[in-house]
Amino acid sequence: MNSEKQNAESQNINNKPLHLVILGGGTAGWMAANLFAKKWSAHNIKITLVESPDIGIIGVGEGSTPSLKRFFEMIEVDESQWMPRCNATYKVNIRFDGWSPASGVNSYSHPFFSQVDTFTAKSFTVNCQTRRLGLDTHTQPEDFILNGLLAKQGKSPVAPDNFPFQMEYGYHFDSHLLGKFLAECAVARGVNHLKENVMAVEQHVNGDIAALKTKSGNTIAGDFFIDCSGFAAVLMQKTLGVKFNSYKDNLFNDSAIVMPTPISESIPVETVSTALSAGWCWKIPLQNRFGNGYVYSSDFISTDAAETELRRHLNCLDSSEQARHLKMKVGRLETHWANNCIGLGLSQGFIEPLEATALHLVQISLEFFMERFEQGGFSNKNRDEFNTKLAKRFDGVRDYIVAHYKLNTRTDSDYWRANRDNTNISDSLYQVLDVWYKCEDLTKEIESQQIGSYFDAMSWHCLLAGYGVFPPLAKNQPNKGDLYKEKKVQQFLHGCALNFG
Repeated sequence: MNSEKQNAESQNINNKPLHLVILGGGTAGWMAANLFAKKWSAHNIKITLVESPDIGIIGVGEGSTPSLKRFFEMIEVDESQWMPRCNATYKVNIRFDGWSPASGVNSYSHPFFSQVDTFTAKSFTVNCQTRRLGLDTHTQPEDFILNGLLAKQGKSPVAPDNFPFQMEYGYHFDSHLLGKFLAECAVARGVNHLKENVMAVEQHVNGDIAALKTKSGNTIAGDFFIDCSGFAAVLMQKTLGVKFNSYKDNLFNDSAIVMPTPISESIPVETVSTALSAGWCWKIPLQNRFGNGYVYSSDFISTDAAETELRRHLNCLDSSEQARHLKMKVGRLETHWANNCIGLGLSQGFIEPLEATALHLVQISLEFFMERFEQGGFSNKNRDEFNTKLAKRFDGVRDYIVAHYKLNTRTDSDYWRANRDNTNISDSLYQVLDVWYKCEDLTKEIESQQIGSYFDAMSWHCLLAGYGVFPPLAKNQPNKGDLYKEKKVQQFLHGCALNFG
């Protein structure tokens, strides 16, 4: 073969598009399609999304963290474009009701932190330290964070032009509608959308995935695959044999019941999580309804009893509204990137939606994958680094969720007692709690463990202070040292809140 022919063949190989094939739609699949199409538009990359016309999305996750705000900024879609289409509302806060009654805390909040909160954060953490020493200080998290006050006042977090600080917030949304909207965006950006039932998966000799075989007889060959097939994990588990690491020993909940109720005249800007006998119930406000769901452990309550408890909680025992029953597979893949495939969304793992981390984990996974894939020349070069980081991220989020159960002070059921008595906690979580109980520097511990990118020191302070994890008050009080009063935090935040409507 002469050099001219060799160069010509090399040119053809180099000009061949890299074909990314996404198996499964839903929010995870369409988020991936949009980010690939937007960020890699200058590269010679072809994107195909294959989804079954017969399998619907679970559609339970209807709340987000502020990372979703960043996602829409990355794909250059304004709130005015997507929020009305998805019945979306703003979310500034998660309120927890009834998780720690014995500590005297009937309700506490975990607001999202914004730039302005840097002025009050130290007062909050110092007050928590002072209270851990037995002195009487103000430690309600929502009273130190602007979004906590906006939640109480029912105000939108969208900052006016004259407000000089960046505001952070999440959203509530209809996940079915969001999936449809993102599909339209991706197709408009050139993503090839195929509605096909995949019947078989072909592999190369080295184990890499070669192609998807559909019921209609089509063969969809690809260079790299993204498994968004849900709990089925068709590519990662069924084809590549990746092990699933269950969190069952850490997190007992494995089931959920979902049903809507009418929306109130005034729409809240927070999610409410209420402890029930064998789990907890979310209440998420959309423009047209409240989304409600009972996340519970089937080891402690039957399906029928759980539905009755949910209906009683919602004051709709006589309602004809049908409830949906779901099973959850809580845990993560041992490796999130195997061969020429990554798992994404429910295919890579699931941690119950207590802190609305599902889409956050999808987005973080996507961003880190795209960065490492491109830096490695669109090869597997950085696969091990990706897997190490994602495993730590999932386990770190798990630990924060586990802490909610471990620290509960309920005594009304075996479920809550079993959670409190559970000794299956990680060394990382044990160390965080040990530092808190010993009145040592929690912020320093979070930094030392390098887990602040999952939930930072302020989030841990919100959880621990919110639960009232403090010793009894000392008999002799100096009646000073409460920075909430001395730094006039209330006055400062109320002044800031005047800028919002």
